[in-house]
Amino acid sequence: MSAAVPGIGTVVAAAVCLAFAMTLQVVRDRTYPRQDAETEQLLYVRSPEALDRIVLGFDALAADVYWIRAIQHYGGERLAPNSSGRKYELLYPLLDIATTLDPYFNIAYRFGAIFLSEDYPGGAGRPDRAIQLLRKGIAQNHGKWQYHHDIAFIYYWAMHNRAEAATWFRRAAAQPDAPNWLLPLAASMLVEANDRASSRYLWGQMAQSEQEWLRSRAARALLQLDALDQIDALTGALKGRLQVMPAPYSWQRLLEARVIRGIPADPSSTPYELDSVTGQIRVSSASPLFPMPRTGSPR
Repeated sequence: MSAAVPGIGTVVAAAVCLAFAMTLQVVRDRTYPRQDAETEQLLYVRSPEALDRIVLGFDALAADVYWIRAIQHYGGERLAPNSSGRKYELLYPLLDIATTLDPYFNIAYRFGAIFLSEDYPGGAGRPDRAIQLLRKGIAQNHGKWQYHHDIAFIYYWAMHNRAEAATWFRRAAAQPDAPNWLLPLAASMLVEANDRASSRYLWGQMAQSEQEWLRSRAARALLQLDALDQIDALTGALKGRLQVMPAPYSWQRLLEARVIRGIPADPSSTPYELDSVTGQIRVSSASPLFPMPRTGSPR
């Protein structure tokens, strides 16, 4: 019984020392002017392996210290009066050490990735580093669908790469206990990337689901893909005639000119709309297929 007391005392003492160190760091930051990155780098052990030996087994507590310091560094750079001087140079090294000391530090991976991927100067403007951090989290935490999900959003929002975003949404959906809305999200992303074949394949898989809501969603999405294909075909067929026909355009005028035999309808049997000024063909707002998914250029 007595042998357990020194162990508890050591833990308490270490915790108190670390808490004191964090408090002292906060006071220093508020009292003294911000230092440049070169001077600030001397205050920290940069090698996670060396630090692991120094902290004598208190890895989780040390990881907390480095995570707090990462937040302080991020906040200090973000609030710096001269935005052009913001460098965020220590952000990734601090996050790297925190997540090496505690490989299961979920908040450091996920929020750290946000700090890294935010547009400069509000953030580090390093989505590549954010993805590197999350990949590290995936290597340490196999089956963590949230990290795959976060990488997908970084590709979508920060890097504007819809195709790669769809790939990572699919990977997220394949992880254990992943929510069932991830696969539809991947399929929708593929439509935005103009990869309709892959999107159709995913929706076709979901159409075989045991869940009624997912089958219904997939059936509607497949009809929307059919509509997109029909619009492309109609646009190509009418392009030459509309170029020589003055506006306003209408299906009635095309019927009278015997360009078409009937007003084309979408897969729900709702007539398509023809823009009177531009000649653009689109799904009617009265159609059950409206609103249609966004489409964009492949990336």
